[in-house]
Amino acid sequence: MRKCLDSFHTSFNDFETMFSYHENQSKDSVWCRTAVKNLQVAPLDKTSSLYGTLTKFASNVSEEAVHDTADNLGLAIKINRYYPLRDTSFKSLTDRAKISGSALPKLNKPDLAKVLNSCLKLHSANALLLIRDEKISAAHSGDEKDYSVLEINRLLESISDKLTERFPGHNFDSGYTDHSMTSASWSLPGQCEEILGTYKKVLDSKGKSAMAAKLMPGIRFCTSDTGMASAKTAALLLGLTYPIHIGGMLAVEHRGQAKIEDFTKNLDMMFAQFGNAISMLEKLTEIYLDYPVNAMTAICKKLSMPKKAALEAIAMFEGSLGSSAVTAHDIFMAMQEIIFILRTEGISEGKLLLTEENLARALTLRWSDFDYAKAVNY
Repeated sequence: MRKCLDSFHTSFNDFETMFSYHENQSKDSVWCRTAVKNLQVAPLDKTSSLYGTLTKFASNVSEEAVHDTADNLGLAIKINRYYPLRDTSFKSLTDRAKISGSALPKLNKPDLAKVLNSCLKLHSANALLLIRDEKISAAHSGDEKDYSVLEINRLLESISDKLTERFPGHNFDSGYTDHSMTSASWSLPGQCEEILGTYKKVLDSKGKSAMAAKLMPGIRFCTSDTGMASAKTAALLLGLTYPIHIGGMLAVEHRGQAKIEDFTKNLDMMFAQFGNAISMLEKLTEIYLDYPVNAMTAICKKLSMPKKAALEAIAMFEGSLGSSAVTAHDIFMAMQEIIFILRTEGISEGKLLLTEENLARALTLRWSDFDYAKAVNY
């Protein structure tokens, strides 16, 4: 699959390959500052005059990139010449124009270009554009206080160095990148007893030795330089069918003149969070619920879980209930099925990560408040 395509994504099985990929991407990417009022948007759908001529005037833009843009966002933007716009740039571009609304994407491309141009020329601020893989991938604010470039290869290098320092023997688990999001996870086998020892004993005492034997602590990293996410790290439980996000994400926003050093300092805080997250999991094993299906439904609703996937997971949980007492921990683990369902439906990695973050908030809820005797409507 060509990297110029908006649907491009790839996975990595080893850190060296992932780091090399993003190091090369950083070298090939161009960050360009220009006045917002100088930006000119043009339609790039299959009926536009630009559709058949852009590659003649832009030697580094392929016909494949033009065709793909016409099938997706259908716009181009002129800096010193025209570049196709990637769909990841739309939100940041409308932010520069200071317009929003669900009607915008419904406009035909010539009208949408006219609206954007009419608004862009009203503003004297600067824009920071990211040119990557033959297209404009983002149009951030050009004020350094509003957007700070945190290069993905340097973030990866920073977290790898910290893991070597704090968790010797760590293993790269998996990596993923597309035009909007990059993520990676590591397992920490050398610290399994230190981090999970007490928790595993609790699970053993509850008759869940099979689950306890599989668990491994891990770390998740994700970021985006197209405005989709800050640079984030979080604790994970690995070893089951899918990673379980525990605790809150620690994030360094791409703003306020943030630097890679700020992300590195944040990692020390994240390592300390492991103990708190595991303690919260242990407490869930002590909370017994009288109406577990109602409680699971109410909590999924509270956390804004995707309705279709949540109802399917709730039905599966209800069908598996026996005569044993049910704890909040049982429900929390059953709720992880939502992530698996969404993954099988082909939901984007970015939306999956956001759902995992929201699901992790269940650890901080007062579960007794959701133990309703009356059935809950989703």
